[in-house]
Amino acid sequence: MSVVSSSPLLSPSSGRLSSNSSTNLPLFSTSFTKPISQKRYPLIVFSYKSGTGSTSEDKKELLKRYGLDPDEFLSEPSPKTRRRKEGRGSKLVVSDEKSQEERTTHRLLQVLGGKARRKKLLSPKGMDVRPMMEVVKGAAFDILQSAGGCPASLRPGRWLDLYSGTGSVGIEAISRGCSEVHFVEMDPWVVSNVLTPNLEWTGFLDVSSIHTVRVETFLERAEQFVGKDGPFDYMSVTPPYTAVDYEVLMAQISKSALVGKDSFIVVEYPLRTDMLDTCGCLVKIKDRRFGRTHLAIYGPDWAQKKRKSEKKIPIVT
Repeated sequence: MSVVSSSPLLSPSSGRLSSNSSTNLPLFSTSFTKPISQKRYPLIVFSYKSGTGSTSEDKKELLKRYGLDPDEFLSEPSPKTRRRKEGRGSKLVVSDEKSQEERTTHRLLQVLGGKARRKKLLSPKGMDVRPMMEVVKGAAFDILQSAGGCPASLRPGRWLDLYSGTGSVGIEAISRGCSEVHFVEMDPWVVSNVLTPNLEWTGFLDVSSIHTVRVETFLERAEQFVGKDGPFDYMSVTPPYTAVDYEVLMAQISKSALVGKDSFIVVEYPLRTDMLDTCGCLVKIKDRRFGRTHLAIYGPDWAQKKRKSEKKIPIVT
């Protein structure tokens, strides 16, 4: 048996809204093949186009007229649909938070000599910061101490640690006798979570200055950052290999007022990189290879002559 609703809002013949109806309600039809029971509801099919003016209140009113619960038919979207509507923006925020959480530290490095010897240092996990290998660092300080005429420790002086990262080179310098170190590191996260804790742990924070700027900017405005204290006695240059042009960098360092006639410069550079025999008024006194890593040390002419004279001294057995 087929039954058509006898509502005054509908035309009995076509099931469409009467033209003299003042209520703008969506088009619908009802049909069922069995007598209505208390446990079975008629099927309500809504048919409307966007822009007809039908609102959720109109739909609720229509459902109530047929004894139906509007909340059952007009439910909230599912959690899955709601997540899909949130868009890509929230996903990017979650991704950024996750990337920040992934930056963690561990204690793999250590101070090799001096008053902080064997103290463990923090370093970031992963390859975003690449500290100088301990074998390279140990060799560099042995050469500097020998060239300075004091094999047991460094000559007292000021050290500039460019691309400092964990600060392991500058901390080694303080531990071995330097009176003051300036650290230049552009990554604020590394400064806050690695470099500063390492200085606090070793007790060297009071004799350290940290500059959170790019190395190029620091070299251009050196006097603004360090004042008029003159050239540094030591300088370490350990940049990320692929992020710099060594020819441009060394040219900028050689012309800087931060380098004096008695300064020493330690440069770590990769394989197949050409390094000049001089850096301003300084000469290359040592160039060693450690696998794919090279170590060049520039110093005053008197340091090179001293090393040559020491080699000529015969060993008496």
